[in-house]
Amino acid sequence: MRVTMRDVAERAGVSVKTVSRVVNGEPHIRPETQAQVRTAIAELGWHPNASARTLRTGRTGVIAIMVAELRRPLLAAMVEALVTEVDRHGLHAAVEPIHDDAARLREVLASRGRTFDALLAVDAPELPEVTDDDGPVVRVDLTAVVPTSGHDRVYVDREQAADLVLRHLRLMGRSRIVRLGPGSLDFHPEAAAIPALALEGPDRRAGYRGAQRAIVDQPQVDALVCGTDEIALGALAGLYAAGIEVPGRIAVTGFGDLEDGRFATPSLTTLDPDPAGMARAAVDLVRGRLRGAADEQGRDLAVPVSLIRRESTMGASPR
Repeated sequence: MRVTMRDVAERAGVSVKTVSRVVNGEPHIRPETQAQVRTAIAELGWHPNASARTLRTGRTGVIAIMVAELRRPLLAAMVEALVTEVDRHGLHAAVEPIHDDAARLREVLASRGRTFDALLAVDAPELPEVTDDDGPVVRVDLTAVVPTSGHDRVYVDREQAADLVLRHLRLMGRSRIVRLGPGSLDFHPEAAAIPALALEGPDRRAGYRGAQRAIVDQPQVDALVCGTDEIALGALAGLYAAGIEVPGRIAVTGFGDLEDGRFATPSLTTLDPDPAGMARAAVDLVRGRLRGAADEQGRDLAVPVSLIRRESTMGASPR
């Protein structure tokens, strides 16, 4: 039996028009009414007719999520949070990895207004200058830093993140810090006095090699601040292989709150960038633009992070 919008309306106890307004993401609908409609949709397994909506509204109901790659767990977690949030509003998400391909990036941008209603760009490079005429563009900068993007942007509050890490390390009595890879400390006032090691990449292998280079180049180092949890997990392995006790001899912090960090030995102190909160802010910006928000383009929303402090200890490797 084919389920219709009228069936959903009857199940939710609302009008067909209200169901249509919820599905199309229109404003000024009470949260409890939205919840009733979405529950009815889920219970009946109803799927809106995308073709009919396109003819009626001139929109596809599809939001593109452009991301550099999905092999990096932190980026994959951010994309998953965005897909969940887009779906929560009765819209559809299309994930578009670009793998540093400039032609692919231009192709996705050019698809706005035809294939996609809007674009969420996760940790994208600096984008070509485009207008919102064919659909809004919102940057979601999790680890990337593009200070003046010209587009609406949701990003990690790096200053607050740096303050949290530095305060944590000071409480541990650590002052000889080395940075591994780009991260929250890069734009902090104290950054100039904190040595940084350039890495071969953003992965565990680079973190492993970077940690071993740090203890040679900076023999008095007592803390490593890593740009991502992946780098930090590699650093933990590199220190273990070198016979360095963590956090007794060297403290290590990461960024991303990956599940692997909870079960590492030792478990990893890290910053949680709140992907779900970033996703809510980004999708709200997109929906506001699609409803015709007249605010000036280039709005920046900084999302605060939280420090996940873990104190387990890893002894030095046996010799």
